[in-house]
Amino acid sequence: MRVQRRHIIYIQGYDPRGLAQYYRMFRTELRKFARLYGLSATTSRPQAAESGEMASWTIETKAADWQTRTDYDFLRFEDFIQRDLAQPIWRTVFQAVWIYWRLIFRGTAFRFFAANWRFATFITYPHLLLLAEAICIAAIAFAVETGLDALGVPDPFSIAAAAAFFVALLGTVLKYTEKRTYLLYLLSDTIWTWEFSHRQRPEWDERIDRFAQHLVKVAGASTADEIVLVGHSSGSFLGVEILARALRLDPALGRRGPRVVLLTIGGNFPIVGFHAASRDFRDHLRQLAVEPSIDWIDCQARKDVMNFFQFDPLAAHGIDVGAERRNPTIVPVRFREIILPEHYKSFRWQFFRVHFQFVMANEVPHAYDFFMIVCGPVPLAERMAVPQAALTVATGDVTAREWAWKQLENARSDPKDVGELGAMEPGARRRG
Repeated sequence: MRVQRRHIIYIQGYDPRGLAQYYRMFRTELRKFARLYGLSATTSRPQAAESGEMASWTIETKAADWQTRTDYDFLRFEDFIQRDLAQPIWRTVFQAVWIYWRLIFRGTAFRFFAANWRFATFITYPHLLLLAEAICIAAIAFAVETGLDALGVPDPFSIAAAAAFFVALLGTVLKYTEKRTYLLYLLSDTIWTWEFSHRQRPEWDERIDRFAQHLVKVAGASTADEIVLVGHSSGSFLGVEILARALRLDPALGRRGPRVVLLTIGGNFPIVGFHAASRDFRDHLRQLAVEPSIDWIDCQARKDVMNFFQFDPLAAHGIDVGAERRNPTIVPVRFREIILPEHYKSFRWQFFRVHFQFVMANEVPHAYDFFMIVCGPVPLAERMAVPQAALTVATGDVTAREWAWKQLENARSDPKDVGELGAMEPGARRRG
């Protein structure tokens, strides 16, 4: 049951930075991971597919008594995202504001607050900031209009000039403060999730279908011990979509060949699933909940305002499959336990930095370690089922490691039934 070869398929979330910056971060964090555990880890250069929709590289990891090879596929969407962000500012603002008001009138925004007030506040932030900026600039525009009136400019011309001034100044402020506020990016994200939920982005659906075909192809040809489909942030619901569509193409996907595991980290399923129009997505959640050949692990962190913490992706969507339920296994992650205190304090209020800690290297050995999930010898399902044993494999002496492997082997030979999985989740939440 020791993994010697693994295939990771990583799904890009709504992040315009794309392959080059992600790979640089991955390579840097891989080096930190190797130093932390005292092992060797090297990675090849990324090779882009002919279509440009995917890039791949390999990682070779060697420790004293184990070694692994990981094939890593990076599924790309940055071309779509960069095109969204290139839209005229006025179009982004008006479209996002109109969508947000529809979220309020339809009650969806209140469901966000009920599910996780931190996330709901975070997605409301750009609208509040936009309102504050608009009020301030409107006051300046009013002063301009008053001054023109005092100079004897006719009302139609003074009002038109003040309106033009308001639009120009607001656009300028939004453009040149974007690197500090991320306001336009977050508004574009709101537009995209709305349109995706309402099946108004066919180009995304077409690419997701091709990625589902890729997963089926990998599962049919790979010699890996396990295939892990990783969805971070918005990649969480994209991962659900890809896996569900792959199962539609090949219902026996996880029943032969490598084990197939879906790992969702920092997920935000409700921004798609809470829309009434997202019936297909909720059906996919229901399908994965009862699929016996697939393991689904969902990692959540309280400190990350961009994910839903203490959130059951099934119950919150009104899905009840009773005793048939076997997924997901919900695992809390405490960033305070994996980062040195002085560094944790320095970025704990940097929301995007915190959000990306899910896919960055630990500074303290811990059962949750993204790079151990990618490069380590312990299968993912067993790592989450017996976390202390998985940590001991990485940090213990020879005797302790032997004990840990026995614990992990017992976890695999005695798979949990649905009742045991359900009983495990509240305890996991208490650990968080």
